[in-house]
Amino acid sequence: MSRGKPTPNSVFAADGYSAVIERLTTEIQELYLTDHIPWVVGYSGGKDSTAVLQLVWLALAGLPAEQRKKPVHVISTDTLVENPVVAAWVARSLDVLADAARTAAMPITPHRLTPSVEDSFWVNLIGRGYPAPRPKFRWCTERLKINPSNTFIRNVVRDHGEAILVLGTRKAESAGRSSRMTKLEGRRIRDKLSPNGNLPNSLVYSPIEDWSNDDVWMFLMQTPNPWGYSNKDLLTMYSGASADGECPLVVDSSTPSCGDSRFGCWVCTLVDKDKSMSAMIQNDDEKEWMLPLLALRDELDAPDRTKRDFRRMNGRIQLFNDDLIHGPYTQEAREHWLRKLLEAQTYIRKTGPDNVRDLELVSAAELEEIRRIWVIEKHEFEDRLPVIYREATKSDYPGKAMDDHLPLNADDVQLLRDLTEGDRVHFELVRELLDVEQRHRTMTRRAGLFDALEGALKRGFYTDAADATERALRRRDLQAKSKEPASDPHAGLFGIAESFTRPVDAIDEEAAHQ
Repeated sequence: MSRGKPTPNSVFAADGYSAVIERLTTEIQELYLTDHIPWVVGYSGGKDSTAVLQLVWLALAGLPAEQRKKPVHVISTDTLVENPVVAAWVARSLDVLADAARTAAMPITPHRLTPSVEDSFWVNLIGRGYPAPRPKFRWCTERLKINPSNTFIRNVVRDHGEAILVLGTRKAESAGRSSRMTKLEGRRIRDKLSPNGNLPNSLVYSPIEDWSNDDVWMFLMQTPNPWGYSNKDLLTMYSGASADGECPLVVDSSTPSCGDSRFGCWVCTLVDKDKSMSAMIQNDDEKEWMLPLLALRDELDAPDRTKRDFRRMNGRIQLFNDDLIHGPYTQEAREHWLRKLLEAQTYIRKTGPDNVRDLELVSAAELEEIRRIWVIEKHEFEDRLPVIYREATKSDYPGKAMDDHLPLNADDVQLLRDLTEGDRVHFELVRELLDVEQRHRTMTRRAGLFDALEGALKRGFYTDAADATERALRRRDLQAKSKEPASDPHAGLFGIAESFTRPVDAIDEEAAHQ
């Protein structure tokens, strides 16, 4: 079967390609002219969002200039950990789109959205110690993708009262997606516009909701990109991300489509393997510079129990099936991840092709926030980040010096380590107590001092993981024998074991790591 001929299940099969595109163009024009509600087009640079944006451009181009008044915002969310090849593709496409829109007097404005520094992947993983994302602890999606786009949409709604989201979602993507889209269709109060289940005062328009993968590729190959970006290069990128290097457009039902290629974050541990990056490296020798990224991603995906603290972020102990729920990465693990990240960045800059010599895997702002969290929030006043930076990159850290009035200098910290004889919990307790005392020493009103001291003692109460497990099990057994909460004779003045050990029957993973 030829590429230009639609399959029997294609949306183009009944009336033909030209008639369907013409009808859809008219539909978009009518929806655009119906009201003054601004449009927000979601654009990832992939095939579906490119097809939708092309349809919108073609429809608006067919209107008289005086009717093209309603703004169309094109938003693209860069998580800052996107596959570098795809990220570069999207960034360049937004620049080309902006120039073409100005030249053609189109009311289309692209926006590159990024997460706030405190929400970025590396600040949370290396700074706060959040473990690599897992299906039951998917802390990354909301912070990296949802929050930036929702903030933008809320601002549009705030300024204009409403917004219409134009998305490339398709029912053929998955059974779950089809079910959700069908359910929302039943709640439509306007033709073709579904309610947004997450954001009030916004409606969703999905012009290619009934298209298949092959329909999308047929449209992209037969209709040139109107803002001058190459759809053939997009096809090549998808093909390069498929394990077999093939990207058939119209085939029989047993032949896979490269539409199954999934571009996303190179650090993603929510999938078993980064197939797209692996395929890119396999299919193109010039992309071997990404090997350090693949290696780091695979190491993040490995079992990490030994890299994580036996306590939760706030020092609590929690059981599940008689075993501890481990919390954030330890200081040693966080320093390891930072070193590996900076070494990968340095290696790529030195050995990669010219177009990645300035590749930034972690920004200066993120490094400063990681450093602040380590020194201020986690009381790691050794200030190890500049040292690790210098060792990994062979250059001095560009950030400013931290406060000179820290409790101990480097030699004294090493002495403290020696005195605690490798007891990590003991060392961290004394270090935090010294830091708390230092911060409150010069205060006229030392508000919060006793709370801070109590918090430090609670976190440092247990000898080790075995001690914490034993106490939590004993408390659980005491509670089972009595209807009243049982106190622990070892709790001390602060009721530590009573308030800081808690068995659970079902895990709220996000809460379990706070």
